[in-house]
Amino acid sequence: MKNDFGKNFERKFSKYAIPNLSLYLIICYAFGYLLQIVNSGFLSYLTLDPVMILHGQVWRLVTWILVPPYTNNLFFTLITLYFYYSIGSTLEHVWGTYRYNCYLFSGMLFTILGSFLLYGVYAALGAGNVSFGALFSTYYVNMSIFLAFAATFPEMQVLLMFIIPVKVKYLGIIYGVYLVLQCLMGGIILWVVIGSSLLNFIVFFLTTRNLVRMSPKQIKRRQQFKSEVRHEARITRHKCAICGRTEESNPELEFRFCSKCNGNYEYCQDHLFTHKHVE
Repeated sequence: MKNDFGKNFERKFSKYAIPNLSLYLIICYAFGYLLQIVNSGFLSYLTLDPVMILHGQVWRLVTWILVPPYTNNLFFTLITLYFYYSIGSTLEHVWGTYRYNCYLFSGMLFTILGSFLLYGVYAALGAGNVSFGALFSTYYVNMSIFLAFAATFPEMQVLLMFIIPVKVKYLGIIYGVYLVLQCLMGGIILWVVIGSSLLNFIVFFLTTRNLVRMSPKQIKRRQQFKSEVRHEARITRHKCAICGRTEESNPELEFRFCSKCNGNYEYCQDHLFTHKHVE
């Protein structure tokens, strides 16, 4: 029942999915880095700060995406942007645009909810004016993209430092251990920050365990098969053998098969009695 609901939901809303979403995310980062160079102080007005949001600065619910992960190395920044664009585009190609959209937007939504959860906890403790805006950023959302990539393509190799070939699954394990250590050293604050930002990966891993075990080629063939099935499902049932009009292009027409033609020839109402019979 749940699986059918998800499929129906996907059929209904997949047309609203944004293609090439990774590119738009990278453009946001590039704009954020430009702001950081021109006026770094202005970024403080864009962060995900529940205190300021509740005081009317609702634009922060969206603009925090423009705040890029901190770095002071331009070359490393360009490499990082290209890397995340590459793996994001690969995931979108394999999963499909709709599911990749759901993954990214759910990560952002969970991050927003996590910021308000942390605010609520501190408000209950009498410290409701504490700001955590600088902690919630797209850094861990990017991390969730990489972890999903590592789970989907565990055997794929990348060149570490452009020299050392390493399987992605080992890098994913290293990042996972690093995140756990961060949580242990950072206390409840980082548990909420990291946990909320990576919740989309946890949901993905638990709901697609069979998909994770498949090889990239198997996943690609599965997506192609589903696409072909959807295409076949859209094939029209009625088509005029003379003018080519169908019940989809012209729903007002009526179609009938001709009993005098040798074969299954169907004609619209305009050509049913005027066509030359096929012998």
